[in-house]
Amino acid sequence: MQQFAAATTPLMRGHVALPPCRAAECRYGRRRGGLCSRHDYAWREAGQPGLDAWLAALSEQAAATAPAACLVSYCDLWAQGNAPLCASHARRWSALGKPGLDEYVRAYDDATPDHERLDLRGLTPGVKLEMQYALQRRHDDAKIKTPPTRARHVVRFVARCRVRSLLDWPEETWKQHFPRNADGTGGSSVSLVIYARRQVEELHHGRGWNIEYPRDVWRLRNLGIDSPHAHLRFDRIPQPWLRELAKRWVRWRLGTGICGGQATKCVNALTRFGKFLDTSGVDAIAHIDRGVLERYLAHLQALGHGAKSHGELIGLVNAFFQAIRQHGWNDSLPVDAMFYTEDYPKRPQRLPRALAEHVMTQLERGDNLDRWPDPAGRLVTVILMRCGLRVGDALRLPLDCLVHDADAAPYLRYFNHKMKREALVPVDDELETAIREQQQRVVDRWSRGPVLFPQPRANPDGTKPLSSSTYRLALKRWLADCEVLDEHRRPVHLTPHQWRHTFGTRLINKDVPQEVVRVLLDHESHQMTAHYARINEKTVRRHWDRARKVNMKGETVTLDPAGPLAEAAWAKQRLGRVTQALPNGYCGLPLQQTCPHANACLTCPMFVTTAEFLPQHRTHRQQVVQLISAAEARGQARVVEMNQQVLGNLDQIITVLDGKPEQDEGRGADAS
Repeated sequence: MQQFAAATTPLMRGHVALPPCRAAECRYGRRRGGLCSRHDYAWREAGQPGLDAWLAALSEQAAATAPAACLVSYCDLWAQGNAPLCASHARRWSALGKPGLDEYVRAYDDATPDHERLDLRGLTPGVKLEMQYALQRRHDDAKIKTPPTRARHVVRFVARCRVRSLLDWPEETWKQHFPRNADGTGGSSVSLVIYARRQVEELHHGRGWNIEYPRDVWRLRNLGIDSPHAHLRFDRIPQPWLRELAKRWVRWRLGTGICGGQATKCVNALTRFGKFLDTSGVDAIAHIDRGVLERYLAHLQALGHGAKSHGELIGLVNAFFQAIRQHGWNDSLPVDAMFYTEDYPKRPQRLPRALAEHVMTQLERGDNLDRWPDPAGRLVTVILMRCGLRVGDALRLPLDCLVHDADAAPYLRYFNHKMKREALVPVDDELETAIREQQQRVVDRWSRGPVLFPQPRANPDGTKPLSSSTYRLALKRWLADCEVLDEHRRPVHLTPHQWRHTFGTRLINKDVPQEVVRVLLDHESHQMTAHYARINEKTVRRHWDRARKVNMKGETVTLDPAGPLAEAAWAKQRLGRVTQALPNGYCGLPLQQTCPHANACLTCPMFVTTAEFLPQHRTHRQQVVQLISAAEARGQARVVEMNQQVLGNLDQIITVLDGKPEQDEGRGADAS
């Protein structure tokens, strides 16, 4: 590289002085064989003798009077012909259609090569200004590189369309007319046309709610909403009255902070509902009664949607009705126009999605992690495994994502986009070091970017985070490269979200309290944490063996884990025994048998309980004492007799469970 730079002229191609004719004292440009036109003709007339000897003899002749020089500033050749240009520059001037000489000569003074020059002269005056504005906006955005070759392609295409403004055609028409690639798309060039049209449209119409709300197609970018869903299409709702209410509802919901994707779901749900009303002959909101909604439920069921999509369509329409009543948008909505809890389809219990440990062992191996082609992808994978973040939250981590507590322990600070709040998760020193190294790589390339994982391409200022689709594609290639196999020796296919389930499940099975797991996963409810983290049967077995169990008489129930029938006994428990939870214990009766002690568990020989139910037992004892006292006052001897047995059993149970058994005391530190 250094040798090339030292030996290469700083002048660009096409801006170097042209060599003159080989004849001495002649400064005309060369035409053939190193000779100008005049000397080439003379040499041929002389019978084409040896050129060097002929030139030597010619050099003795007196030189003619020198003509004027070429107008190009760096060209010292003589002008030739009718134009004040040398032969080479005159031929190029003629090939360009003989433009004005001043403009032609000024172009040579600019050292910019032709492939980096953009000529807009073929456009009409209005379109020329629009394209200039759009190109300047693309440059100012500093998000996507636009090579001059692509811009020239677009300019030539727009010039052929003979439009007076980019707004003369809608976006779909521009897409249809643009030349197609081999894959049937216009590629990034047609995207530049659409971008230019949108910039001019925004300049012409303005932006904000006053502009967008009256339109039937909202442009989210003009509302300051960054979303992959560029438009909200209210124009597909058949009824004008429903369309206006839908726009008002969606505007209110956007004001509460929902994202563009959720707003799109709202519009789609009302569009489907509006089309149903149209086919059902419902032409006013006052006619939407319970009967119409029951027919709509049957209509949705016939479409065969999944339980989740089916429930969302019902829930969004119901929320729409509630908003109408809450805000008083239309008083003619019937009071029975609502869906009830029973109308929603029941979702099937989803299976656990945590990855098997033998799969995680392969994924966490250092040599496999080192197979990532870039350190950023490796770090994202480690964060997902060890911190349980959603992939979208991990990819949008801020550059300064590390914080420390009073003990200097590191935490990862991230924004939970689903819950719309910041959260913290503890990290180890190894992960902290890896994050520090990634921060340095970002600073070295982008000086100071706002995100920890910038998109490596088309991201001049480093503000654009790595996209989920880019990471998922790289993850797929990494899994194939590592040859990760399941228990059946088949290639593993996983999603990044399964690492979140695995993170929660691992914590639960390490006896981490569920409340702690909920905080680490930043869940709103324990029900969501319970879905993510499933206790495996080994953990259940360990806790069952460790628990102190007594029967209705307060006698200790033992299950020797080392006994010859231990595994068979545990298998029996799994099938039903000691797994049926009661308010204050468990039922030890197998599921296949019928209980002869209904509502009398404390006198049932199959009843088993542990110390975790002591508060319920004490409460129950107090109630029994009160019941016996009341029965004695009323002279109900039979009631007193029945409950005395229950009271005696409760006293025995509480006494045994509340004491410390000798075998536990002998375990010392292990028992504690």
